[in-house]
Amino acid sequence: MPSKVSCLYLLTVVCWASALWYLSISRPTSTYVGHMSVPIRKTVKPQKNITFTNIRTRPLNPHAFEFVINEPKKCESVTPFLVILISSNHKEFDARQAIRETWGDESTFGDIRILTIFLLGRNTDAVLNQMVEQESQIFHDIVVENFIDSYHNLTLKTMMGMRWVATFCPKAQYVMKTDSDIFVNMDNLIYKLLKPTTKPRRRYFTGYVINGGPIRDMRSKWYMPRDLYPDSKYPPFCSGTGYVFSADVAELIYKTSLHTRLLHLEDVYVGLCLRKLGIHPYQNSGFNHWKMAYSLCRYRRVITVHQISPEEMHRIWNDMSSKKHLRC
Repeated sequence: MPSKVSCLYLLTVVCWASALWYLSISRPTSTYVGHMSVPIRKTVKPQKNITFTNIRTRPLNPHAFEFVINEPKKCESVTPFLVILISSNHKEFDARQAIRETWGDESTFGDIRILTIFLLGRNTDAVLNQMVEQESQIFHDIVVENFIDSYHNLTLKTMMGMRWVATFCPKAQYVMKTDSDIFVNMDNLIYKLLKPTTKPRRRYFTGYVINGGPIRDMRSKWYMPRDLYPDSKYPPFCSGTGYVFSADVAELIYKTSLHTRLLHLEDVYVGLCLRKLGIHPYQNSGFNHWKMAYSLCRYRRVITVHQISPEEMHRIWNDMSSKKHLRC
């Protein structure tokens, strides 16, 4: 017959095993933990009046990053009609400069105020960070937060852009999010899509809408593990190469993201936030998420074209600008 000591020992082992099992299943898991930046939280003294209510409303995905390069006064003197948020990285100076000199030139439309902002994270190379800081001092069009700049952190970069608009430029009418290898036909975007003379829209979101599901092939760039997203379908989302929305949506998406589990696929994640908000993105065939051979008449019909090099951007812009008098 077992002794009292052995029984107590066995009971202790069972209790520890149960506790460890409970902790293991109560923590969220992710195949991409190693790729995502985890905010460093400061030690906070426990509050006395902890309730079940404020436990449930704590952010699931706190955007606990700080601006290390910022342009907080860009919208103080003039309210922009359009803010263009361009996802970029440290080595893409030529692309940023090409955009500044072509379709991203803020002075092109005169009285229609356009604001161009490049979005970056922090690089692991201190020299590249310093070069971007110097570039920022010259052009004053770069915003950086202190997460690591990587492909798997593109969602953090977009949420930073939403946060910036909501915080420093909330009176803007429209926002475009795009990438640094995109050519934008600004005439079509401004005059045919957004139409400055019409009443500004609210809760508006448009781009190239994709209806698809997660790719489970681990070799794919867009691989989505089941433990991160178990559903078989994504909500409708706009290709991250370029989409446009009314500025009120920036704050709505940012606040919704604080309570939405982070996904590394930025455009899919924005689609998840839109579904929570009850905002359905409108399909617009003018947004192309692929490369398209240049011809004047073809490019006159679109809003965005993907995979355009800085050299091509200059050539296309110069050709279209010099031939506005020609008909197709």
